[in-house]
Amino acid sequence: MTDPNAPSLSQRLRRRATAAFAAACALLAGCSSNSGCEVRYDASPQFKGCTFENMDNPDVLPNQSTWKIWTRFFFETKTDSVPTDAIPVKPLTPAVLAALDAQANHVVRLGHSSHLLKLRGKYWLIDPVFGERVSPFSFAGPKRFHQPPIALQDLPPIEGLILSHDHYDHLDVYTIEYLAKRVQHYFVPLGVKARLVAMGVPPERISELDWWQGGEHDGVKLTATPAQHFSGRSLTDRGRTLWASWVVQSGEQRIFYSGDSGYFPGFKQIGERFGGFDLALMENGAYDAYWPAVHMTPEQSVQAFEDLRGKVLYSVHNSTFDLAFHSWHDPLDRIAKLTQERKIELATPVIGEVLTVGQARTNVRWWEGLK
Repeated sequence: MTDPNAPSLSQRLRRRATAAFAAACALLAGCSSNSGCEVRYDASPQFKGCTFENMDNPDVLPNQSTWKIWTRFFFETKTDSVPTDAIPVKPLTPAVLAALDAQANHVVRLGHSSHLLKLRGKYWLIDPVFGERVSPFSFAGPKRFHQPPIALQDLPPIEGLILSHDHYDHLDVYTIEYLAKRVQHYFVPLGVKARLVAMGVPPERISELDWWQGGEHDGVKLTATPAQHFSGRSLTDRGRTLWASWVVQSGEQRIFYSGDSGYFPGFKQIGERFGGFDLALMENGAYDAYWPAVHMTPEQSVQAFEDLRGKVLYSVHNSTFDLAFHSWHDPLDRIAKLTQERKIELATPVIGEVLTVGQARTNVRWWEGLK
């Protein structure tokens, strides 16, 4: 018997189309077009015409067209891209955070590329996303596999917040609107300031930086460094804001965060300029042969880490949202194998786990055996 309350075929197709559109526009290349030129950044070498561009890379592989990517999301059936078993989450309490050594630097995985840092006693956030979906829509698009290990309302006072770019899986309206006046200072790439001001952030609390420009807040030094990616949150604003990786120096320790990036010569330049990193948070997920220019395969992530002269490779950008066609555990399987072969120290923390920079730890392959 047919369920009279079941959605019709046309309703199911519309829902699938909306979800596919949300997924493609939330993350993947070629979703936006350009028109007009409202704000100019002519002092930036990256700003050409009316948009920002990546540095020259003769070895970059081209992405497929917007139409091919979008239709693939609509028609292709994914396999094993969403876990059926629960992703383990280690609850993070204010008491746990307060007990962390105030003289050390700590990194806590919140999920995907979101991290809470305790840098010599003060708290910072990187690309915090606490919303249920990463999408221009509240009702469709990639939905979280797990809840954050700590509620947004339970976060400690935040001294600084770092954003890599304006895509939905890195810049979340729900999160920023809540934190707007609760964060003392924001560090963002060129053009992103206007996004935050529209979300209620006081403009005087925002430092907007070009590649290789630096800033400092409460003893923490920040440098925006190059990445090979793109930006945009609608059909008409591709490339209107800059994207970046980041160098964070707290005391004598340096932390690198890749943001989103394809593999490019910039990693080697960053490694040479800074002389290596105690910890490198490397993008490892949402890659595909259809968009090789803007996301790295695990093999490329390892090569980029070696270019950076890192000591510990910390895998990010996986295990929280379904953003590509590989299995949800493929990034972790491959990078674990590669780093073992190359004798690289790997960090794949459980969601909610605390990593203390420079402190010995035992890495656990928590995803093995999960479906």
